Amino acid sequence: MVTTNLNLTLAGELVTIRPIRVADAAMEADFVRKLSPQTKHYRFFGGVRELSPGQLKLFCEVDGPHSMAFVATVQKNGCETEIGVGRYAPNSKADIREMAVTIADGWQHKGLGKLLVKQLIASARDYGVKQLYSVELTDNAAMRDLAHELGMSTACDPDDTHQVIYSLAV
Repeated sequence: MVTTNLNLTLAGELVTIRPIRVADAAMEADFVRKLSPQTKHYRFFGGVRELSPGQLKLFCEVDGPHSMAFVATVQKNGCETEIGVGRYAPNSKADIREMAVTIADGWQHKGLGKLLVKQLIASARDYGVKQLYSVELTDNAAMRDLAHELGMSTACDPDDTHQVIYSLAV
């Protein structure tokens, strides 16, 4: 099980990648609140301004086998600040999980998404998950590039021509 912190230097700053905790709810809320409208659109496919208490609970209470999330953080003014999150959540099949990756606007295109997905892959393997997939908007070039870099397969969403499904056997 992936439970240790990963500390690395990225873009000249010390970044910590670690499992999310229930105590991170306020940090997660602040992270989403500060995302640009475009980044929120790509993550939530709609007009989410901030997360409800129920969404925060769902996003921060993970168990590993069914749901998992890793946050990337930096220290700003003596406080831990979230700059990215990668997560997977249950699917109707026991060994498949849907994943999502969100990176703060100022940290996009620096390799952080790939690092978060690699943590998700390691966790998924530890828990016997066989496949991760992500449903994305077709015009999300950053996710398209990340999916290509990770070797994910691509399929058109049969239910929505504005969406694409990326999948990866783990």
